[in-house]
Amino acid sequence: MNEADVFTMLRDTILAVLIASGPVLALALIVGLVIAFFQALTQIQEMTLTFVPKIVAIFLGIVASLPFIYATLTGLSDRVFDLIGRGGP
Repeated sequence: MNEADVFTMLRDTILAVLIASGPVLALALIVGLVIAFFQALTQIQEMTLTFVPKIVAIFLGIVASLPFIYATLTGLSDRVFDLIGRGGP
């Protein structure tokens, strides 16, 4: 295994993590923006108003996207274990 193979596996790993975490992060961003607009319109500056809905949305987003996350990480681990089993690319 040479440096190019290591960089390829690192790139695939980083890409898999970004793809797996993307839906939950996008959901947290959308919920945060909606709450920020609501706070700006009503001038309510309660700290728990920002955290509690985001935590609930993130939890529900993780539960909803768990099959997608599992499939992404399973595909990555299959490629890595095949690479280990073959002794290189």
